[in-house]
Amino acid sequence: MVRLVENKHYSENKAIEKLPLPQKVYLPLIQHLGKICNPEVKTGDTVRLGQRIAGVASHVSAPIHASISGRVTAIQDWPHPVLGRAKAVVIEGDGRDDHFLFGLKGQQEIDKLTAQDIRKIVLDAGIVGMGGASFPTHIKLNPPQPVDVLIINGAECEPYLTADARLMVEKTAEISLGITLVARCLGVQKIYIGIEENKPEAIKAFSKISGIQVKVLKSEYPQGGEKQLIQNILGRQIPRAKLPFDIGVVVQNVATIYAIYEAVYKGKPLIERIVTVTGSCVQNPKNLLVRLGAPIKNLIEFCGPLKEEPAKIIIGGPMMGIAQYADEVPIIKSSGGLLLMNKKEARVLEEDPCIRCAACVRGCPVGLEPCQINLASEKTLWSLAREYGALDCIECGICNFVCPAKRRLLQTIKRAKLEVTK
Repeated sequence: MVRLVENKHYSENKAIEKLPLPQKVYLPLIQHLGKICNPEVKTGDTVRLGQRIAGVASHVSAPIHASISGRVTAIQDWPHPVLGRAKAVVIEGDGRDDHFLFGLKGQQEIDKLTAQDIRKIVLDAGIVGMGGASFPTHIKLNPPQPVDVLIINGAECEPYLTADARLMVEKTAEISLGITLVARCLGVQKIYIGIEENKPEAIKAFSKISGIQVKVLKSEYPQGGEKQLIQNILGRQIPRAKLPFDIGVVVQNVATIYAIYEAVYKGKPLIERIVTVTGSCVQNPKNLLVRLGAPIKNLIEFCGPLKEEPAKIIIGGPMMGIAQYADEVPIIKSSGGLLLMNKKEARVLEEDPCIRCAACVRGCPVGLEPCQINLASEKTLWSLAREYGALDCIECGICNFVCPAKRRLLQTIKRAKLEVTK
């Protein structure tokens, strides 16, 4: 765990605003961990807001819904914030925002929902982990063995990002209702919410909610990682190659919980999310409620004018985010931040030879030896990289941050993970 310069002051006190309705959206058919969805519309079709436009191709998948009403103008390859390029449904808006009824529930009906009913609604709504992992939530709500603890992740440990913090302050009651639904689904009584100490408003808000234990965490990175969260709240450790449910725990991000609340109480599929637009280049940093598929250039223009031309645009935070090559790339389900960095911040440092100082080993929150995986990757020794635990890497970027030789350890570890899993 390391302490980073947080830079949350840009947007932490900015209330959530709605980004104006985009004229056109680009909805990738893959916005989750798993198989790409199958399109259920064709060019020329008219669609309504919230209508399903792509269905699941396997159990590990999540459907896609229209985020505006209008006409499908294309199904084509388009820039993707994570994969580089992917097939996307392009919708040209009609400005009416006509709603497609998803299945609104009354309170009496909600009280009668079974665990299976809740999971079905979550699946139909296309909800995935919105903290960045984008794992289909309906699977996480159906662990293969009983669990006894639900942990809500409100840490938001990445520098600059404040979307979850604002959500916790402004939508406390709604998140609380979502937590109740998830706890019922999992059959758990012990519920914790982990919030870093740099979010006093959120801590105060949730301290008033009965049945939820607030755990105030140190403002350290990567405090929001599942393994770190579980260790610091419960004192339980996840063994290598195991998952939280193996030790009786399920972790859900606050934005995911809010999406579950909206699906059940409002009949609303996942068609929008809160995105922090921030950085030294941004004149007016904001926390924006953004329709999925909106190009990032729309967000940048809305927060403009820019102080200076950005040298790097990152979707996500500076540690785990991904640099973008086009301003036409769309916001997707896992996009929690848009960071614009200037030339000084974005400069690429020269790599020096590894000096065997073990700073990366001491800094690794999951106990790996990044320098060893790096060497195995550089020599294309993929079986050795696996042996060194490449697949256990959570891609937090601490190894790069602490390395005095400025080695690009994370990049080579990511490559090793791809090769090992081929």
